[in-house]
Amino acid sequence: IKKKQQDVLGFLEALKIDYAQLDIASNENNRQWMRANVPGEKKPTSGIPLPPQIFNEEMYCGDYDTFFDAKEDNSVYEFLGLTPPAGFKVVFFLLDNLTIYISPYKTWKKCQ
Repeated sequence: IKKKQQDVLGFLEALKIDYAQLDIASNENNRQWMRANVPGEKKPTSGIPLPPQIFNEEMYCGDYDTFFDAKEDNSVYEFLGLTPPAGFKVVFFLLDNLTIYISPYKTWKKCQ
């Protein structure tokens, strides 16, 4: 769990993408938003998707495995739906119950 979180964070830092961390374990609204916005085919048989689930605003990008594949293929910006280095915002839900909000303009947005 921690290794996957560190992988995402390290990659964001290497790309110099600003981020903030929010704990989804203590925020029911954020947790419910994440669960509600993961597509059905990505939900486990239990029906409850576990972080990390990666979003660009409300657009679902993928889970950690999909992120890892995109990283290996050098297609992370495409995976995130971004054109580097244009302005963008991405929401990351990490495995240790953290949410990361990203914006180059430091205009952080919380999930409602």
